Amino acid sequence: MAATMKDIARRTGLGLATISSYFNGGNVREKNRIKIEEAIEELHYEVNEVARGLKTNATKTIGVVIPELNNTFCAEIITGMEDILRSHGYATIVCDCRTDRELEREAVDFLVRRRVDGIINMPVDEEGNHLKKFQKTGKPIVLIDRKIQGISCDSVLVDNKRAAEDAVQCFIQKGHRNIGIIGGPEGIFTAQERLAGYCKALNEVGIPVRESLIFHGDYTIQGGVRGLEELVQRNPDMTAVLVTNYEMTMGAMIGINELGIRIPEQLSLIGFDNLQFARACSPKLTIVSQPTDEIAKEVARIMLEHLENGAKEPAEFFTEKFQTEIIEGKSVGIIK
Repeated sequence: MAATMKDIARRTGLGLATISSYFNGGNVREKNRIKIEEAIEELHYEVNEVARGLKTNATKTIGVVIPELNNTFCAEIITGMEDILRSHGYATIVCDCRTDRELEREAVDFLVRRRVDGIINMPVDEEGNHLKKFQKTGKPIVLIDRKIQGISCDSVLVDNKRAAEDAVQCFIQKGHRNIGIIGGPEGIFTAQERLAGYCKALNEVGIPVRESLIFHGDYTIQGGVRGLEELVQRNPDMTAVLVTNYEMTMGAMIGINELGIRIPEQLSLIGFDNLQFARACSPKLTIVSQPTDEIAKEVARIMLEHLENGAKEPAEFFTEKFQTEIIEGKSVGIIK
């Protein structure tokens, strides 16, 4: 028969109130904590987190809803967050919604039923309809790489507009004027910001923005292949292209290889993320690097702060923006 809290009380000589306080994270004297932990080990006691959650309204679990689990940016952030949350006694339930709004809504509904203590989300639905039910619980929501009007929560993102602007300026400084972009889905905040940065950099030096040089991708490898092929076909005069996420950067490189295009002699390219992939390419790619470690730490810190200090007032929510860095390779040539 499995051990119970009463068994621990009998073994330690402590009251049930003290034992309960220990399991619920309350203040317990050091000597009593040692007694309890020794009894737990000796009795092979296992905490029933579900039952405890029903009593305390806390399950020590955090729900994470992301658009693509195989997306490098998502995967690196999840790994970093999980390590920190686990060290504070929290487990994570990760849901991959495959960039589908309905699957995203179903994932959040599932997490509500699982009574998670908070949700970390990189939203697909830019209106946040999937989060409104969870928001009514008063439990914390932290958004990654997105902002949603009407949802009271903190957001952690990079300065996507500046990231694209810096990359395009890198091309312009080396003489390029016919610069293409393989962007993300039109309805995604990140994609909108990166496209805005691209346009801003061109406008500042008087280069017209040509619709034919803009491809709206889907943040997948195949989307990168299609984007590169279409831009090349539509724009024989294109000399440079910015690819705005890692998977599409891989796809663009596949397209370049299949078309027999030489980098940077015939086409210059700047990609996003994954320094190891950039180093594996020949020539080494110039990339926009996002600080995934710092983003993961900040998201976890904010969530833990909510859980330990209680709910915030709407005026106390904030947006944390991190800056990106351009890691130079040899994929950007000079136009003379």
